[in-house]
Amino acid sequence: MPAHEGSRTYDAVIVGGGHNGLVAAAYLARAGRSVLVLERLEHTGGAAVSTRPFAGVDARLSRYSYLVSLLPRKIVRDLGLTFRVRGRTISSYTPTERAGRPTGLLVGGGERRTRDAFARLTGGESEYAAWQRFYGMTGRVAQRVFPTLVEPLPTRDELRRRVDDEDAWRALFEEPIGVAIEREFSDDLVRGVVLTDALIGTFADAHDPALPQNRCFLYHVIGGGTGAWDVPVGGMGALTDALAAAARTAGATLATGHEAVRIDTDGQHAEVVYRTADGEGVVAARHVLVNASPQELAALTGDPRPAPAEGAQLKVNMLLKRLPALRDTTVDPREAFAGTFHIAEGYGQLAAAHAEAAAGRLPAAPPSEIYCHSLTDPSILGPDLVARGYQTLTLFGLHTPARLFAEDNDAVRRDLLKSTLTQFDAQLAVPLADCLATDADGRPCIEAKTPLDLERDLRLPGGNIFHRALAWPYAQEDTGRWGVETRHANVVLCGAGAVRGGGVSGVPGHNAAMAVLERD
Repeated sequence: MPAHEGSRTYDAVIVGGGHNGLVAAAYLARAGRSVLVLERLEHTGGAAVSTRPFAGVDARLSRYSYLVSLLPRKIVRDLGLTFRVRGRTISSYTPTERAGRPTGLLVGGGERRTRDAFARLTGGESEYAAWQRFYGMTGRVAQRVFPTLVEPLPTRDELRRRVDDEDAWRALFEEPIGVAIEREFSDDLVRGVVLTDALIGTFADAHDPALPQNRCFLYHVIGGGTGAWDVPVGGMGALTDALAAAARTAGATLATGHEAVRIDTDGQHAEVVYRTADGEGVVAARHVLVNASPQELAALTGDPRPAPAEGAQLKVNMLLKRLPALRDTTVDPREAFAGTFHIAEGYGQLAAAHAEAAAGRLPAAPPSEIYCHSLTDPSILGPDLVARGYQTLTLFGLHTPARLFAEDNDAVRRDLLKSTLTQFDAQLAVPLADCLATDADGRPCIEAKTPLDLERDLRLPGGNIFHRALAWPYAQEDTGRWGVETRHANVVLCGAGAVRGGGVSGVPGHNAAMAVLERD
């Protein structure tokens, strides 16, 4: 940023150049406002980036965030983004053993194949009928709730009327999701597949009376009005690259290597103090939008900090020379890994893992799920790797809260990765190690990130990928009109910690921009 920029007054200064900050910047700049984005790192994108994590290997992976569901097409259209997603023909594959033989449940590939897969696993038609009934219900809720994410917050009663289904409202909004799962499904494995959407990045039991699992489940089944999770073409960095381009084209200034360290405001005018490699500077603003966690917002404004957040996941990126064959020979690995590959995620296994972690121990059988980006979108790999049959794998582990890593993050990461891969190997015909590619230094192409790693690298509080516990998508006492407002009239929160935040959605960025434009 040129030296004279520090004395200029902007209509809006955005603290943090993650995808939500870039969405807000693009909307405000397109509305004719002068906009400055201050980003601590040397690049924009936050957790929604693509990088080459393995030395000398032409594989550009979605290092942190990796799938898209909650990004409204409205934002893509409004901002003219050159960004695409591709659907996955397979929803999931879950291996198991029945009657002493390896088998599994493949969901996807057409209704007939899915029905047959349920029948082979469960020995009848009832579980598939329950599956259709349950997801028919969530699909109707998705169609009614998803459009509200980019509208002013409805009240609880307004959203309930919009859902217009008392049974669905009770199952999703009022009673623990475990009640509905156990009422609708009988098979332990099927129950587990359903429950996993309630536990992504959320450390909770199926019957937690505070319902954090329900809120997580809701956001995982309403995306796009369908609940589908799609693959970002070109990797997640393609989205943030497109957003940065849209913001710049509209006239916003993006200043990387600029870390905001303090916000001073009287509610009408604000100053943001920032730090660079060359020293400190100050920029004035009519509005400040904070694309960071509520904890960081409090630190910047000097307000009391909210309750600590805690993440509970393991993220592993891998590059393989080939996909491993499976013990279940009835399924093609190219289908099994194209969707979500569930590992140790039976209903009972998930409960046991949660109980062990809550007691302060790593789960003996860590639950996780894997998918292969390159099967749907090989563009993230160099042409030579594609020709040689290389594939990526992304693993997301559950029920590993940050507290378990506090004493020795490196040692616990190593132990957890080993036990997680042991669970994976139990489903494979060959060890995963035989399939891993190596980098230019001869090291296996695998990296693991714990919650504490994410806190260190991205300043996610406690490594929580949602910045804090997800909130219901309706107004409560202190949520404001758009769910982004703070106690300071001209400071809004546009990060994942806003109401209706979390995931790669752009929703908090859109809503923060709308709140600013309404106030002007």
